[in-house]
Amino acid sequence: MFAPRTTPWPLVALFTAGYLAPYLLPTTVGRLERGLDLSATQAGAVGSALLLSSATAGFLLASRVERVGARTLARLGLVLAAVGYGGAALTTAVPAVVAGAMVGGFGSGTATTVAATRIAAERDPHRASTLGLLSVSALAGVVYLTVPHLPGHGLTLAAIALTALAVWPLTSRLPAGTPGPRHAGPSTSARLPHRRSGLVLAGSMLLWSLAQNALWGVSGRIGVGQAHLSEATVGVVFAVALGAGLLGVLGAGALGSRMGRALPIGGGTVVIAGCIALSASATSLGSFAAGEIAWNTIYPVVLSYLIGLAASLDPRGRWAVLVGSASSLGTAAGPLTGSVLSAQAGFPVMGTVLAAGLLLVALPMTAVALHTGGRPLLPGAVRRRGGHPAALVAAATGTPTGSVPEVGAMEQPVVEIPMDGTPAPARRAYDTAAATRAPGAP
Repeated sequence: MFAPRTTPWPLVALFTAGYLAPYLLPTTVGRLERGLDLSATQAGAVGSALLLSSATAGFLLASRVERVGARTLARLGLVLAAVGYGGAALTTAVPAVVAGAMVGGFGSGTATTVAATRIAAERDPHRASTLGLLSVSALAGVVYLTVPHLPGHGLTLAAIALTALAVWPLTSRLPAGTPGPRHAGPSTSARLPHRRSGLVLAGSMLLWSLAQNALWGVSGRIGVGQAHLSEATVGVVFAVALGAGLLGVLGAGALGSRMGRALPIGGGTVVIAGCIALSASATSLGSFAAGEIAWNTIYPVVLSYLIGLAASLDPRGRWAVLVGSASSLGTAAGPLTGSVLSAQAGFPVMGTVLAAGLLLVALPMTAVALHTGGRPLLPGAVRRRGGHPAALVAAATGTPTGSVPEVGAMEQPVVEIPMDGTPAPARRAYDTAAATRAPGAP
């Protein structure tokens, strides 16, 4: 009998606390620009510093979660996030805001590192990451509906700090140390497996995230300045877009690994490129909303498969953290890149450049997905209970592949072994065990 799947709610909550800062980036940058009288480039630089600090935490802690302990690091990250973002929200001094944002960013990165490491050790990392994306999208949507109606530069920063405090009690359910994967195998050695694929994926994710967040960091300015919408209207568009993202993540969770990872990652990235070009050239509510909603519907779907792909490269979670940190570097450079490109060439040209870059990046990411994950199993191939292909489960958890069919392999014929010639044992050939006999008695 297989044990029923349990939902890792502490990991989902930790994932939400870590990912909330990037999701709230447009309104954070816009509020800093208007509330602290900064230029667009200066506000984008503050957002980049926040995300760069988050990426730094991932690189520094990727190999230390097991040694220090998941619970300890998670609590440290949440404290830093609460103190850093909370302090930045309560002051109007620009140096203090920058320092608080960087401290909070390091806390967010620490929480994300612990969550990524633990999710990679789950039996179904795609399901856990999908639940995390659902949670952070829903929470960010609520913030986008609320913030435009309230004054102040630090509301989004305060929202992230309060989220970190709310998640703190759930850390008691995390282990003091991070155990190894449930299925031990050759991939659990100290040496990083799939080094070439991991490096290609990390480099691709850096550029992929840079393109996404270059637009995301200036989306608010596109809506207000180019499409001539109010801040409240832009906030509603973002909330609806994140709500559509919830539907996209639900669809990805229902689809699972039936189509493999290559098609959702490659095809989804191509669609995202078109959405970015449309959104960046928007001059009305219709075109702006269409681009943002379509983009935010597809983006978390592709991201969930990329997280699952990174987790499958190493069941100890090291590639998941390193790829995630490389993604955070791209995310960190995104706001500043978008600000500089839009200031020099305008929003439409910026969108065209970013879309072209995404089309180029789609190729190596798809190649990694094909090389490490392969095609979905053909009909009739061996499956585990619950419908998960055994070969895909092995790829995700590190199970030795010798006991399961190769991905894409045809069904093996069943050979019947006749048993008619087996002699039946004679009843007198066996004696009974008597409890009354003394030891050594005949």
